Amino acid sequence: MKKSKIAVYPGTFDPVTNGHIDLIRRGAKIFDQLIVGIADSRRKNPLFSLNERIELTREITKKYSNVEVVGFDVLLADFAHQHHAGVLLRGLRAVSDFEYEFQLASMNRHLMPDVETMFLTPAEQLSFVSSSLVKEIAMLGGDVSQFVDPTVIDAMQQKFRN
Repeated sequence: MKKSKIAVYPGTFDPVTNGHIDLIRRGAKIFDQLIVGIADSRRKNPLFSLNERIELTREITKKYSNVEVVGFDVLLADFAHQHHAGVLLRGLRAVSDFEYEFQLASMNRHLMPDVETMFLTPAEQLSFVSSSLVKEIAMLGGDVSQFVDPTVIDAMQQKFRN
């Protein structure tokens, strides 16, 4: 298999979960450089600001020397081209994700025909974990320690205290 030099793994990462980290770890093994692109996504009303999500993700992924975490607020096609990415790395948790991801991959192929989309599935024990569920459980005082890094737990507790 020919190894692509640079891949972009885009998402909102609000908060970054162990499922995200699983894909980042595996993507870092496949590509020379993996750029974790954190979308501004203000329309999704994120719990954490863009800068907070970037810092949390950087802290958790600092052990991967070929992973760079950056924020973006432009069209994904423009972001991928700015970083000379040959691949978009996307996660598929369940069959329910497939239709949307397939549509997104098709649109991206039209916008950037020189960039391929690659799907990875998370480890089985993480396939049901989503940022939305983690936020809801944490907001209601539930234990999310098996779904996120302790750094994220501390940051969420701080948010919910304020």
